[in-house]
Amino acid sequence: METGSPGDTGTRGDGTTEPVWRGLPPGLLRMRRLLLVVWLGLVALGLGVLLNLFAGPAWAALALLPLAPMAWGWVLLGRNWRSWRYAERADDLLISRGVLWREETVVPYGRMQLVEVTSGPVERHFGLASVQLHTAAAATDATIPGLDPEEAERLRDRLTELGEARSAGL
Repeated sequence: METGSPGDTGTRGDGTTEPVWRGLPPGLLRMRRLLLVVWLGLVALGLGVLLNLFAGPAWAALALLPLAPMAWGWVLLGRNWRSWRYAERADDLLISRGVLWREETVVPYGRMQLVEVTSGPVERHFGLASVQLHTAAAATDATIPGLDPEEAERLRDRLTELGEARSAGL
């Protein structure tokens, strides 16, 4: 995970500046992988019990089939987690995500109407929170999932402050 002060940029060799990207904390990956194992493990267990009862013990071995998607999902969750990043620039917030189809959202501070921090019961158990950004145009609404609660609150406060300062001139 790249770090830096909010709003920092790096200078490239040609004199232009690059935003300092921040990745998501590993707690989000742990939570998603645990949910994957729990849900597919329950499916495998339930399928094994049902096949054993109604088709016999030999057929119960088919209950191991959900383990293949579990292994594949484990890898895909890691790739997806690594693809998420965000950067605070002077006038806007950049959010980038996606493995096959890269999606980059630019949210200008002056267009933000609401910034909220949410945390469901599973997220709270893992010590995570999400920042939801609402703008006048629904197409530019954005979410940054799985942040540490302190970072989510810091980001909310900073974005709210910058949003108020930028929208004052509108």
